[in-house]
Amino acid sequence: MNKAPDEGLYIVLISIHGLIRGHNLELGRDADTGGQTKYVVELARALAARPDVQRVDLLTRRVIDSKVDTDYAQPVEVIAPSAQIVRLACGPRRYLRKEVLWPHLFSFIDDALQHFRRVGRTPDLLHSHYADAGYVGARLAQLLGVPLVHTGHSLGRVKRQRLNESGLAPQSIERQYNITQRIEAEEIALGNAAMVVASTRQEVEEQYAQYENYHTQRMVTIPPGVDLERFHPPRRGWRAPPVAELVNRFLAAPRKPMILALSRPDHRKNITTLVRAYGENSALREAANLVIVPGNRDDIGVMDRGAREVLTDLLLLIDRYDLYGCVAYPKHHEAHDVPDLYRMAARSRGVFINPALTEPFGLTLIEAAASGLPIVATRDGGPIDIIGNCKNGVLIDPLDADAMSEALLDAIADRSRWLRWSRSGTRGARQHYSWEGHVKKYLRAVNKITGRRRGRRFPRVARSRLPSIDRLLVCDVDSTLLGDSEALEALLARLGDGRGKLGFGVATGRSLESTLKVLKQWTVPMPDLLITAVGSEIHYGHGMVEDQGWAQHIAHRWRPDALRQALRGTPGLKLQPKSEQRRFKVSYFIDPDKAPAVRAIQRELRQRDLHAKLIYSHEAYLDLLPMRASKGLAIRYLAMRWGIPPEAILVFGDSGNDEDMLSGNTLSVVVGNHTPELERLRGQHWVYFAEATHAWGILEGIEYYNFLGEPRAPEEQQEQESSQC
Repeated sequence: MNKAPDEGLYIVLISIHGLIRGHNLELGRDADTGGQTKYVVELARALAARPDVQRVDLLTRRVIDSKVDTDYAQPVEVIAPSAQIVRLACGPRRYLRKEVLWPHLFSFIDDALQHFRRVGRTPDLLHSHYADAGYVGARLAQLLGVPLVHTGHSLGRVKRQRLNESGLAPQSIERQYNITQRIEAEEIALGNAAMVVASTRQEVEEQYAQYENYHTQRMVTIPPGVDLERFHPPRRGWRAPPVAELVNRFLAAPRKPMILALSRPDHRKNITTLVRAYGENSALREAANLVIVPGNRDDIGVMDRGAREVLTDLLLLIDRYDLYGCVAYPKHHEAHDVPDLYRMAARSRGVFINPALTEPFGLTLIEAAASGLPIVATRDGGPIDIIGNCKNGVLIDPLDADAMSEALLDAIADRSRWLRWSRSGTRGARQHYSWEGHVKKYLRAVNKITGRRRGRRFPRVARSRLPSIDRLLVCDVDSTLLGDSEALEALLARLGDGRGKLGFGVATGRSLESTLKVLKQWTVPMPDLLITAVGSEIHYGHGMVEDQGWAQHIAHRWRPDALRQALRGTPGLKLQPKSEQRRFKVSYFIDPDKAPAVRAIQRELRQRDLHAKLIYSHEAYLDLLPMRASKGLAIRYLAMRWGIPPEAILVFGDSGNDEDMLSGNTLSVVVGNHTPELERLRGQHWVYFAEATHAWGILEGIEYYNFLGEPRAPEEQQEQESSQC
């Protein structure tokens, strides 16, 4: 039964990568569609069932691709009476692996803001899952002024450490995983999160502790939940399920105890060490069968490189040790087969093994425990707490194949201990890992951080010309709008043609007073809005009324005196004149030859639990802003507040402090006289690099997008140009 509006919390979960739907989850299809996808769907349902939760939206990426099911192209999928999956655009329509989604995340942010406007209510809480969603969640929390909860699931610093230990070259790690960008996104998420949810104490104390934004007071350990209706031991009268035929056709003696491994084909899951452990222990081969379910596949040759390498190595090892007849590796299984696989292994008096190099979560271990199946698992992360709570197995070194094989053999050899482990695991899973218990603890923690925020609406629109416009043009001031008087005169005449429906704004690093002075000197008409001090101030109209909502919004965690104190005496940094210091901006001159790297300055501030956004521009200036302030975030706040779609906003810039406003779904132009910092945007399909300089570049961009007629999105422009070739 649907709940009445405002009856409870509106919670938004964000999980961007992988393939997410409410039924028949394709777990193990690829490296991105694993336990996290199942967790977020079940969390959404469990939260929606609570009487104090009014609505749950799970935001994910919309995929329109003939290679995947059409389910993933549906904009909305209802998964419970008060919960739905909402799929938003994020870059190209085709399915992309998570490592290449980074350039498209601002588009996801813009579409999320439009979704909230359609809902007509600001969420009470955002909960991001994994680094990419953490980056999005942090930006949305900054714009909306609501608390962010973050769950990492797996962490980049830990992954980099493991990959280094495996011998993979740092350049290869960076090229394949974009690991630096991922770690920085995690730092941003941790720095903005009001609460971080971890599944184990080890995750908090050993993994998150590696981060600059590690602050234990914001971390809470809540074990994940399990759908206990689906996972239970084989009951009296239980018969072999259909999936048994897919497994038993590989086996010469299918009645032997089953060693079951269930994971996606990923190097981190360490399946090949398991096969070596089994193949090199003749007693284990004689005592048990090995059943490996490495996701679904049709043709290994067309899978992504990582999965292809793992599965190829798996087949080569089976052949090397001549394991035919005692190892099963079925190509396909359905989501509803998974509980039956656990029960098959339990009925055979077998064991479940998770040999992963690192396992922060361990959902399959909880499912196995609930099914009465003892476990052997890596002594890293989640398994430590799971076996500690359930007392149903042993921990192993995942790199020690000999110890792994001995642990497996010992686990199935002692019948009385096997029975104790089986019963203890079933009890422990129900006591510690039910969804009911998970959401009860979760909401108790959430209520401490939401306070009186519940039910807050979008701010009402003030009196202004802005509601009557259908598009907005925003320019940087120095070296973009200004700098060539003839070009400026031509631009102002051109803008006069569409002034009735066109809004005009400026976004600059200057103070408000300095901006008004220079605009007057160049005889520029008063803009409809002014974003000044690098996005830390917004003013409207001729009366220069300040947007107090924006000021209140960005004041979060802003401690300018502490920032100045922390940077006092830093070589190469000199405070700019008092006229350039603002309530929400601390500005320095920076000598790049003498000053520490900007990254090192940021690290020092984070370690002191000081939160600021560092903007380096023109190789001479360093501005410190509140975490929620920037030109780009100010523009998105305005788009949300005034109901202007991002694609109806055309922005122009020339330097590094314009970069984030030039990203996302806004139509963007870099003028010809830009600084080197913006070259990194070249090639992004939503950013046009004009050849002309100053206001001539603005005119060129207006024509490129036909902005004063029927504006064209970048894709439409490219299609038109292609058709003319």
